[in-house]
Amino acid sequence: MSLLTVSNLSHGFGDRAIFDDVSFRLLQGEHIGLIGANGEGKSTFMNIITGKLEPDAGNISWAKRVRIGYLDQHAVLKQGMTIRDVLRTAFQYLYDMETEMNELFAKMGEVEPDELEALLEETGQMQDSLTNNDFYTIDAKVEEIANGLGLDEIGLDRDVHELSGGQRTKVLLAKLLLEKPDILLLDEPTNYLDVEHIDWLKNYLLNYDHSFILVSHDIPFLNSVVNLIYHMENQQVTRYPGDYHEFQKVYEMKKQQLESAYKKQQKEIANLKDFVARNKANAATSKMAMSRQKKLDKMDIIELDAEKPKPEFHFKQARTPGRFLFETENLVIGYDEPLSRPLNLVMERGQKIALSGANGIGKTTLLRSILGEIKPVSGSVQLGEHLQIGYFEQEIKTDSSNTCIEEVWEEFRHFTQYEVRSALAKCGLTTKHIESKVQVLSGGEKAKVRLCKLINKETNLLVLDEPTNHLDQDAKLELKRALKEYKGSVLLISHEPDFYEGVVTDVWNCETWTTKVF
Repeated sequence: MSLLTVSNLSHGFGDRAIFDDVSFRLLQGEHIGLIGANGEGKSTFMNIITGKLEPDAGNISWAKRVRIGYLDQHAVLKQGMTIRDVLRTAFQYLYDMETEMNELFAKMGEVEPDELEALLEETGQMQDSLTNNDFYTIDAKVEEIANGLGLDEIGLDRDVHELSGGQRTKVLLAKLLLEKPDILLLDEPTNYLDVEHIDWLKNYLLNYDHSFILVSHDIPFLNSVVNLIYHMENQQVTRYPGDYHEFQKVYEMKKQQLESAYKKQQKEIANLKDFVARNKANAATSKMAMSRQKKLDKMDIIELDAEKPKPEFHFKQARTPGRFLFETENLVIGYDEPLSRPLNLVMERGQKIALSGANGIGKTTLLRSILGEIKPVSGSVQLGEHLQIGYFEQEIKTDSSNTCIEEVWEEFRHFTQYEVRSALAKCGLTTKHIESKVQVLSGGEKAKVRLCKLINKETNLLVLDEPTNHLDQDAKLELKRALKEYKGSVLLISHEPDFYEGVVTDVWNCETWTTKVF
């Protein structure tokens, strides 16, 4: 049974085409991985099928009475509601049904016997529906999902307005899973999850009875839960049965076959053109030349897709700093209340350190305290001499109205326009991306603009907070290579051990000093 049918979909932004006559189908029980490089239209596709964006052409058809759940990281959480309140709203339709059922019960004393019989049947059906949908075990279900995603560590009675971006995403994901829709639409759900909770989500999706469409650049995670791949490239969407590894094999094989056919055809075209050129003026062979020309005219020319620009990251090196990059003395981090015990940390020149541990324990707070962006609860931080710090923030709260060129030019006034364009192109952005406003770019493209500014600044200490969020596989691999090559020091937060293994010299487990209880 087809749950979603997309026919002849075309869409673009300005003169930049995203989709051209695309078709797509989601069947019951399919677990789909939607993949493609940054900017190929994955999030745009999700916005179109959920009705948030109107396509330029084409039809979107959902099966009747299917319940759709979409992880929208921009949803508004109302101040004054606790995490528990928000999670309970997943069952609002059941609370509404209970209210309606109780109203019918109250009405029964005032009706005739015939109508009473009809009301009894209706309320009986409602009672069965409430029971079958676990209405009477809602609190237990809320606790189960909340524990699986680590929300119990934050506190279910905490006001949602106090949450960080990562914690907020966890709440929205938990609410969505509690709704248990017929179709789950998940756009990069692991971005703000730590390793333990990614494993929990993996097991949940493996056992999910219904269908889902998953957008993720976390290949090990994606590969473990999907049974079908839809690949977005060059305005088209292509279906591949199996997981990501099987897609890779078939994709590479098709690519090689196309390249081989292209080379063979180009050779044939050259031979035909040569024959025509040499023989069209010769009366004895002109008919043969005309025959060859007709063959040329009727030939379906094989075209290779234009190669997407591959990112190249090379961090610029500043002068050598002092031996100690920073030292903390009895540093207690936090805001209204402490997030850590007193910390005496030292980072030396040449170290590359990953901070590990669950979300919400203060990893980002530690970075910002070391950089002097927020005041510690107590204690102090001493920065070393001759430090040139490059900082990649996890969240940028405001969208720039600049074009990509203007965004980089603001920071590097001495660059020529050619140098700005060249710098952005090296980060994997096309001419159309470079000339677009930053706010219309995908999450991955925005991250590449920020990386462009970082790699063109001379640094000797990189402070990176979840730099791989939204980056496609090519960009992640190139960033990993660049960090290995970098002669300076690195202080890194990442939820992907596959990314930082082989890069860092040390891993600091922040759970050993947090005040949070595990």
